[in-house]
Amino acid sequence: MRIKPEYKVREIAGENVVIMQGGKGADLTKIITLNESALLLWNSLCESDFTEAQAAQVLMQNFEVGADVALRDATAWVERLAECGLIE
Repeated sequence: MRIKPEYKVREIAGENVVIMQGGKGADLTKIITLNESALLLWNSLCESDFTEAQAAQVLMQNFEVGADVALRDATAWVERLAECGLIE
């Protein structure tokens, strides 16, 4: 899977939010904010194909977390991106 390239993270008012590049306007009723771990995953994986296991590896390399927790969190992150239509 891959994060769709038309989506970028920008910092707005101290929050990291996902926006679509090149649109005529933004629908501010649908804002996706990223916490620290979600932002780390996004920045680490946004320009490549990845699996949930690779996302879990990123979490384990950057946080003191076991493999089972990392995979659970990575899976939840991927599912949320899919629900929002941000991955292909």
